[in-house]
Amino acid sequence: MKAWLGLGSNLQDPLTQLPLALEKLSTLDNIKILRASSLYRTPPWGDELQDDFINAVVQIETDLAPLPLLHVLQSIEDAMGRQRTDRRWGPRVIDIDLLLYEEDILNTAELELPHPRMHDRAFVLLPLSELEPATQIPGHGSVDSLLSHLDCSDICRLHETGQNWPLSE
Repeated sequence: MKAWLGLGSNLQDPLTQLPLALEKLSTLDNIKILRASSLYRTPPWGDELQDDFINAVVQIETDLAPLPLLHVLQSIEDAMGRQRTDRRWGPRVIDIDLLLYEEDILNTAELELPHPRMHDRAFVLLPLSELEPATQIPGHGSVDSLLSHLDCSDICRLHETGQNWPLSE
C-alpha cells in the first residue's frame, strides 16, 4: 500500500531532524521510501509564536495497515525526543503525520484519513504538489486545485537541501 507522510520540525536544528527521521523510516523492513519532496522553510501554522518550520512530504510503500503505521510513526517521534504537550500546533523536534493512505477514508478517535486539516495547509500541499499535483484528497479535491486557493508567499523551497535526502533503494 502507498501512503503520504508529512514531516516537520522547528527545534534542535530542523535541517538535521528531517533527514534523521527519513533515515529512521528507511531502516524499517515494512516501509520503503519511494519519493521525498524538497525541504521547505514555512511559517508556523495555528500557533504563530514560535520559530519557522522545515517541512517536507514523503511517499512510502508499506504492508502495515493505517493504525499500526501510525504507531510506528509515533514511536519514531518518541525516539527522536518529541514531547507531547497541551500546546496545540506548538514547537516540536519532529512531527510525522500520516496524510493519506491509498484512497482510504477513516475516522476513529486515534486516526483520521485523510489528515483532517491537510487541505488547508500550504506547508503540506506545496511539497506534495512538487511530487504529484493531481493527487486527490478524498472529500476535498486535487492538491493543485486546493493549493491555488492558499497563500504560499511565505514558504521558501530549500533546493540544495531537499535534493540530498538519503533514499532507500
